[in-house]
Amino acid sequence: MPGTFEPLPGGGAAVALDEVEISIIRSLAVQLLELIGPGPAEDAPDDPLAELFNDGPSEPPADPVLKRLFPDAYGDPEHAAASAEEAEERRAYSSEFRRYTENDLRAGKRENALAVIRTLDELAAGSGDGGAVLKLAPDESRRWLGSLNDLRLAIGSRLEITDEDDSDLLYRLPNEDPRKPMVMAYLWLGGLQETLVTTLMG
Repeated sequence: MPGTFEPLPGGGAAVALDEVEISIIRSLAVQLLELIGPGPAEDAPDDPLAELFNDGPSEPPADPVLKRLFPDAYGDPEHAAASAEEAEERRAYSSEFRRYTENDLRAGKRENALAVIRTLDELAAGSGDGGAVLKLAPDESRRWLGSLNDLRLAIGSRLEITDEDDSDLLYRLPNEDPRKPMVMAYLWLGGLQETLVTTLMG
């Protein structure tokens, strides 16, 4: 089972992780949380209905990683627009969509990352020196899948991966390339994600 998710009886998934792997995934999930940002402020209204109608940002994030995690709903307004008028129309639609959805999207990604951290903390607390087998219930598996996807998007953005050809070039990077550790993490997380998808679809 090392490095690959396998199905559990009755649903869910399991994977064997050593101490280093637990530490890497946890560290990446913490960094993702910091990047996404905090939840609603402590002085936010207690009324959940009022919170529901709070507007989110209307402009895309400046950070390229956040831009990848929270893309424009209608694509890049400038890309393939037939006219300046069409580009402006797309921009307006994307802005409006972002205002009403980004807060919820951020909350979902935050909850997924927190679920990863919590399950790893529980695993580390009960494991010996050689690591342990992580066992996830079906709902935990889906949160992990979402977070693994976000982590790969974030790392891929930092590596400036835009298509499959870029991904193929990563395999040929020399060991002395400073991007190599990030590349190895990207490829390893991809393997975990792929086997988790297969397990949940099985």
